[in-house]
Amino acid sequence: MKERLVVIGNGMAGVRTIEEIISRDPDRYEVTIIGKEAYPNYNRIMLSNVLQNKMTVEEIITNPIAWYTENHIQLINHDEAVGVDTENKIITTNSGQVVPFDKLLFATGSHPFLLPIPGVDKEGVVAFRTIDDTAAMLQAAAKYKKAVVIGGGLLGLEAAKGLYDQGMDVTVVHLAKWLMETQLDEKAGKLLQAELENQGLKFLLEHNTKEILGDTRVEGMRFSDGSEIATDLIVMSIGIRPAVELAQEIGLTVNRGIVVNDYMETNLPDIYAVGECAEHNGICYGLVAPLFEQGKVLADKLTQQADIKPYQGSTTFTSLKVSGADLYSAGNVVNTEGLESIEAFDSSSKKYKKIFLKDGKIAGIVLYGDTEDGSRYYNMMKKGQSLDELQTIAVLQAIGEGAGTGDDVLSWDEDETVCGCNGVSKGDILRSIREKGLTSVAEVGKVTKAGTSCGKCKPQVQTLLEAELGDSVTAATGICGCTDLNRDQVVTQIYAKHLLSTKEVFETLGWKNKEGCPKCRPAVNFYLNVAWPKEHEDERESRVVNERMHANIQKDGTFSVIPRMRGGQTTPQQLLKLAQVAEKYNVPLVKVTGSQRIGLYGVKKADLPKIWEELDMVAAQAYGKVFRSVKTCVGKSFCRFGTQDTMGLGVKLEETFEYLDTPHKFKVGVSGCPRSCVESAVKDFGIIGVENGFQVMIGGNGGTELVEAKMLGTFETEAEVIELCGAMLQYYRETGVYGERTAPWVERMGFDNVKTVLLDTKKRVELWTALRESLEAKGQRDPWGPITKDVDLREKMYTIEKPEKAEVS
Repeated sequence: MKERLVVIGNGMAGVRTIEEIISRDPDRYEVTIIGKEAYPNYNRIMLSNVLQNKMTVEEIITNPIAWYTENHIQLINHDEAVGVDTENKIITTNSGQVVPFDKLLFATGSHPFLLPIPGVDKEGVVAFRTIDDTAAMLQAAAKYKKAVVIGGGLLGLEAAKGLYDQGMDVTVVHLAKWLMETQLDEKAGKLLQAELENQGLKFLLEHNTKEILGDTRVEGMRFSDGSEIATDLIVMSIGIRPAVELAQEIGLTVNRGIVVNDYMETNLPDIYAVGECAEHNGICYGLVAPLFEQGKVLADKLTQQADIKPYQGSTTFTSLKVSGADLYSAGNVVNTEGLESIEAFDSSSKKYKKIFLKDGKIAGIVLYGDTEDGSRYYNMMKKGQSLDELQTIAVLQAIGEGAGTGDDVLSWDEDETVCGCNGVSKGDILRSIREKGLTSVAEVGKVTKAGTSCGKCKPQVQTLLEAELGDSVTAATGICGCTDLNRDQVVTQIYAKHLLSTKEVFETLGWKNKEGCPKCRPAVNFYLNVAWPKEHEDERESRVVNERMHANIQKDGTFSVIPRMRGGQTTPQQLLKLAQVAEKYNVPLVKVTGSQRIGLYGVKKADLPKIWEELDMVAAQAYGKVFRSVKTCVGKSFCRFGTQDTMGLGVKLEETFEYLDTPHKFKVGVSGCPRSCVESAVKDFGIIGVENGFQVMIGGNGGTELVEAKMLGTFETEAEVIELCGAMLQYYRETGVYGERTAPWVERMGFDNVKTVLLDTKKRVELWTALRESLEAKGQRDPWGPITKDVDLREKMYTIEKPEKAEVS
């Protein structure tokens, strides 16, 4: 019989402990996890990203229900543990379930602290701690206009920015003289405030809240000086307190938290504690990295490893996840009397560094505006490294070396921390790469959690992969030699820093070539278009030549003109115009294309605007990385085998999505019966009409590497098919690498994952809504029309300058 290990708490600390146990001895325990919330395990520190619309709830779930099933773990969630009988070793839940145990782990976390003032129980007063809290804040933001966040700490500021991003008028009320006073000194706190004020937040510092006003719902607040402020929502983010009520009831030793020794043992046999509810050497930790360190020690203990290293406490750091406000804080930055310090402040760029020293070693770190050296200083502090060999005038650069040369992760010791958010060392990453055959940053993140929080360590993880595996590493694609960042890192920073132009991206993210190159400029321009459809102005100069010219350049320097024929349909009038124009301009080739269009090939550059004008037809954009065309058969209108109106659906699809930018060309085929005359099975989005609706397939490729599309399902109506196509297009746009067709995209993302997303009604509607907003913001405009009317643009782009005559001597 296996021993029964029960975890009270389905949060990050408890589940991480179980993950560590499974990695060491997967068959040792029969595991049960009891959780109060109605969700599987999720990354709580990513809630601010959900509130700021950078991530969805689904994306912060770290261990879905399938993970519990695969690892034979019984999950009892949405059912709080309310009693523990230590003598008979049984636990009782709120619903009356009785769960026996041999070993018990308390991982109950913390409760948010709410001010004990009149009115705190009114509707509209919330904490910021859980998915449900976040949902309540988003619902309030959709209905009300004014919000107050009490608490100018890390979570309070992230909550404030998230509510502001939802359109609310947000004021942060803080008792201290400056923001984040326990992590930042006054100068950094004031710099942070100025940046956030520039972003639209308001602040009331040194204000003490005494009463919440209103009848049943909050209407305002009154301060100790008698002043008041009106508000519709109050978010309290003033700290946490360990959840120890149940532990106290059963006789565990509790001070502020459940007291544990260096092996996470409590005073009662076979009962342990980790995470925010645990107190070690008088300290309760509220950050993730220490909780994971505790989980590793306990996993060693519970699996009886030969060499168990006792937990010796943790050195922590703080990093803010608010756009445009990069800061990093670690160690002692508050009680600094008697400490020496090194300070560097560049007022022009608002970059500030302050290093506190004790006995010639780093005791505290404050970085604002430029946090690149944070990991290096942090590891120096943890190791107690002497500064004798460093020139402090350059803020701890090695003597004789340039900036950044001391931060090469390859030169670090294996016990040094790469991912501070999750407490993952260089050695942890290298061992995982070697033992589990990992070949990508994503795989390393899945196994070790490195890079899955703020993401700032991903370049270092990539460096370790490349050094360890050489050519075997899965390459980061989509960017170029101008930067070491891959697509995901660039896109993350575009969102996080609210970058709105290629120039801002190149400057802010340290491009080696400040002008970019022909490979990265169009990629970054595309990512900006997707990220900020309403704010980013498309940059013509960053487009590839075909897209700049709105025509496909041929090998002899001439161009093709391919008008749109929606659904492959044309009219006698269009055919007459095509013939007349081809004859007038001596077009050498008129051809039916593979996408059921008629193309004019061999057109001179100077003739392009005139031909577009005389044709009076719109561009098929056969030259761009866009939604290209919908190929159709005649369907039931004429074919005796046809089951659906394929031409009608094809026209609707083109009218809906034409002129939409995508990572690569996107083609659709609509067949009226399983004979599939239009080769729907090798299209990016393939449709086959059947008696009861439409079969939909995705990810096909008829190019140099033939890839058959995968079946997504059968859908009854045209409206469903159009919405599904829109959702796929947006998901592809949001996650695709520029230049990546849908076939490799589906393979990289995983077909099951793509299918799950597209068939999830809520997610599909969200994607469809985002796509329509993008189409509305950018406008579905034919590019040929404006050029024919803009004389200056015609002359600038399409007139071929005649060479000057040589002078005759």
